[in-house]
Amino acid sequence: MENISDEMFKNLRNHFGYSKEEMQVFISNVRNQDILSKTPDLLNKTIIIEVIEARGCNSQHKVGDKFYFDGAGNLLTKYCPKRICIYALGSIDHLLYTAQELFYAGVDPNEIRFNRASCIDIGLKCGGWGNVLMEIQVVERMKLNFPK
Repeated sequence: MENISDEMFKNLRNHFGYSKEEMQVFISNVRNQDILSKTPDLLNKTIIIEVIEARGCNSQHKVGDKFYFDGAGNLLTKYCPKRICIYALGSIDHLLYTAQELFYAGVDPNEIRFNRASCIDIGLKCGGWGNVLMEIQVVERMKLNFPK
């Protein structure tokens, strides 16, 4: 990649724990080059998954609870509820992935057509305990006053 500095090469190599040879393979992938060129903008985003319906949740999630992720998809735990249900988290990975893919393709990630996910519990009426319905939104990091 022509526009990757020696410092960026070194930082990425250290971050991933790659050998020099592995880093060359990483850099030679055209898709990785495209993603790297867009990463700074994506890192200025916060991905929010908000609970929009909740009933009978064992983890006590309620309407308005929010799970915050940085643009890379890392859960920002200090901004999230104290308890987080793994079955809720496990059902939203495709939303984060889709938002990132749309961003890399130059499409507003808030244009996701199927922007909701539900925990795996099917709810009391269907033989489960409860259910949590969540919706994704991608916002500028600055609007949330998160530290950089």
